[in-house]
Amino acid sequence: MLQAPRILDRQLGVIGGDHSQWAALEQRLETFTTALREAPVDESDDAAATREYVRRLAAAELLHLVVPAAHGGTYEQPQATAICLTRQWLSRHGGVLDTAFAMQGLGSYPVSQAGTPALQASLLPRVLRGEAICAFALTEPQAGSDVSGMQTRAEPDGEGVRLHGEKCFISNAGIANSYVVFAREAHDGADDKPRYGAFWIPGDADGLSVEPISVIAPHPIGTLRMNGVAVPAAHRLGTPGNGLRVALGTLDLFRVTVGAAALGLADRALTEMVGHLQTRVQFGRPLAKQQGLRFALADVVTDHTAAQLLVYRAAAARDEGRATPDMPAMAKLHATESAQRTIDRAVQSLGGRGVMVGEATERLYREVRALRIYEGTSEIQKLVIARALFGR
Repeated sequence: MLQAPRILDRQLGVIGGDHSQWAALEQRLETFTTALREAPVDESDDAAATREYVRRLAAAELLHLVVPAAHGGTYEQPQATAICLTRQWLSRHGGVLDTAFAMQGLGSYPVSQAGTPALQASLLPRVLRGEAICAFALTEPQAGSDVSGMQTRAEPDGEGVRLHGEKCFISNAGIANSYVVFAREAHDGADDKPRYGAFWIPGDADGLSVEPISVIAPHPIGTLRMNGVAVPAAHRLGTPGNGLRVALGTLDLFRVTVGAAALGLADRALTEMVGHLQTRVQFGRPLAKQQGLRFALADVVTDHTAAQLLVYRAAAARDEGRATPDMPAMAKLHATESAQRTIDRAVQSLGGRGVMVGEATERLYREVRALRIYEGTSEIQKLVIARALFGR
């Protein structure tokens, strides 16, 4: 990997609080990613690569960042700033690695927040050790941005429930052995409002089947089908009817970290672009000497630095308990859209080489696209921001 331009070595300048702890984490991440470059993981099979990445992340104790201290983690509760910094570093290396890390947090956080003590004690240490691979099953064919439209049902079965329905675009589907599933609950007749529940199920549950799907960038993802999957009362997360609160509370933490993943992809694109412009000679001199390209690069890196400020502002506010809904919305919106622009500019700067299969820019171009969709589309983020402006 090329040496990063000096201007990118500024994460600590936009992070508040005690810089020493973040500097120490960056050192750990640099050691980890250097070791990966020296002994790379074969990503020709994204499922096998994800398992290996989870194993290595556990060995490096990076999964300690997504598990509460009570179960062996680093912090009393997972910290947005630490997760953002980690995702920014990991996504520079690649999207499969970043997703492997992020899903361990996204898929276990509902359990750490709303699971029974027995379920937490059973699952969370396994997540930390990389023995449990996690998934978060919320999206459905007719319930994407409008999560309240979900049709998966949780039908009463003694003290527990049985799940019937389908979830789609579920990361780690097929390789996860730990699923958090959200479903519509039986109506109690008190009002006309639908109720939703959150549940934990193992990957080998009877009645659970998975159909893999293919997307434009390497990613273990698929459709979950549940035909009467039994869930005992001990595996309910939170109280009956509280499932959406569990889901939205999880997304509240991890949405801003999607912006951080976008920052890492843009970091890599800028590195590739600057390196190419310095070495590619056209019309008798390096492209980096062409004023038009220098101006374009200045615009891109200014946009990228603004995205960093928004991401780490939102992360710090989340950690300090003063976040408002528009903060992570602005961070995710600007960082993912900015990263798309940055990577497109990198592809254009590299010309024909930029779209060659095997080039970093070609991979980045495919990997960045999904970030503007998952965990809230750019359009949904705009609605959240506008709602904050008008107070409703």
